[in-house]
Amino acid sequence: MWRVRVVCCTLSVLSLSCGGDVKAKTCSDVRQAFAAKGFTLVNVPHQEMSGEHLRVCSQGYTCCTSDMEEKLGQQSKLEFENLVEDTSQTLRTTLVSRHQQFDEFFLELLDNSEKSLNTMFTRTYGKLYMQNSELFQDLFTELKRYYTGGNVNLDETLNDFWSRLLERMFQLLNSQYHFTDDYLECVSKYTDQLKPFGDVPRKLKAQVTRSFIAARTFVQGLMVGREVANRVAKVNVAPVCIRALTKMLYCPYCRGLPGLKPCQNYCHNVMRGCLANQADLDPEWNLFIDAMLLVAARLEGPFNIEAVIEPIDVKISEAIMTMQDNSMTVSAKVFQGCGQPKPSGMAGSRSTRGISDVFNARFRPYSPEERPTTAAGTSLDRLVLDIKKKLKQSKRFWSNLPDEICTKDKLTEPDEEQCWNSHAKARYFPEVVKDGLTNQLNNPEVAVDITRPDTLIRQQIMTLRVMTNKLKNAYNGNDIFFQDSSDEGSGSGSGCPERCTTEFVFVGSESPVVGADRSDERVSTASGSASHPSRTSLPLLLTFSLTALSWSRR
Repeated sequence: MWRVRVVCCTLSVLSLSCGGDVKAKTCSDVRQAFAAKGFTLVNVPHQEMSGEHLRVCSQGYTCCTSDMEEKLGQQSKLEFENLVEDTSQTLRTTLVSRHQQFDEFFLELLDNSEKSLNTMFTRTYGKLYMQNSELFQDLFTELKRYYTGGNVNLDETLNDFWSRLLERMFQLLNSQYHFTDDYLECVSKYTDQLKPFGDVPRKLKAQVTRSFIAARTFVQGLMVGREVANRVAKVNVAPVCIRALTKMLYCPYCRGLPGLKPCQNYCHNVMRGCLANQADLDPEWNLFIDAMLLVAARLEGPFNIEAVIEPIDVKISEAIMTMQDNSMTVSAKVFQGCGQPKPSGMAGSRSTRGISDVFNARFRPYSPEERPTTAAGTSLDRLVLDIKKKLKQSKRFWSNLPDEICTKDKLTEPDEEQCWNSHAKARYFPEVVKDGLTNQLNNPEVAVDITRPDTLIRQQIMTLRVMTNKLKNAYNGNDIFFQDSSDEGSGSGSGCPERCTTEFVFVGSESPVVGADRSDERVSTASGSASHPSRTSLPLLLTFSLTALSWSRR
């Protein structure tokens, strides 16, 4: 009888204990959290049930049905994609905005320079310039076409400009003669030998070529970086990754612990497994960033396109004045080499009124306060300083991405004893694997197939490799085959083929200085007027000759 009472008491205690356990294993918190995610509560259990049906989470007692586990898997994938995009948002928007700023800057710099030359030459030469303005318009058109990726050879463009200018000026300075096309072609052949424009064409060609190559390649680099970042940020989430993410983010729900966050090292292993291919982009990305920084240094130094394009009107006018000064010598040598031309039957005259005061009024250095700005509202130096800072911050971005995600928006629990370790609320003991695909062989959380690298990532690695090569060539003043990242159209700007590397090393030591160039112009103009009495009459002679030539064409 005593034994019967003991058994009855024991059963009563067990019954009460079981009743307490059932009450403690309610799924009300899970139902509330599930509803907060926007899911319907139909078929969501009120109390734990056996979990044999689960495929990802523990098959012990659970608050999840098969349908819930599938929805949580989809939610895990979506949240992971958003985490990657959000974490890379700053990098991607920076590349987009800086590409736009630099592109607007360079294009408006060219527009402003063309307008400046047109205004100054119109005031200085009047009809003399307006009747030949297409020569200068064609130069700027080709420069813009080169910058925007057109199939333009800068060497040929600049050589053609000076040859055409020589032909025009030679006719104007010798308007008493009639010149055939064959004769003018002979004249152009003497350009290099006679150097009618002095040393301006050689220096300007070197400065324009290397600065345009650097500017175009740098903007192309920003565009490529932007496109690569956008493509890589749209991750291809593999099934093994979805499984690991679900286990980390939502299996605590199924255990009745919806508020429990994953351990930090646990998160690192999951993210390094899911982003193993992205981390492999990092070495090539870092080389690309280093090459961008090298070209950026060129842009604020010897290859500064702003310092070259701003005073281009001064340089061309300087060349014209040199041609006028040397017109008698040049003409005599051309007549000797190409033959005596036939008289045109038009009488020529010379005027003695000079316009050196016009040059002095126009050709003066810009003060810092007067330095023009562009659509970007800044100068090239300030733009470069800003982008260099941003580029340096982007190094090692892709290998750091897993760790950045784990620390973003308090995704993990810093308390190592109060976090989800993939099975329970406890410390996570496995070591964190290194980043990169090959290092995931021993990843305890994600079964990564290291023999199958992501095709898209490999394509982006090759894209960066090609762009890095272009940047390195641009750093040395060389241009190579140019093609935008969309593979739509191509150009071969070949401003300086690879064989002329030595020449660019030589001219690269001369950094164009706007102020110094324009100051020299004033000095040379003043001193030249004293040493060359004929200079004051030559501009008017040129004006009269062009007008006469215009009449003869009518």
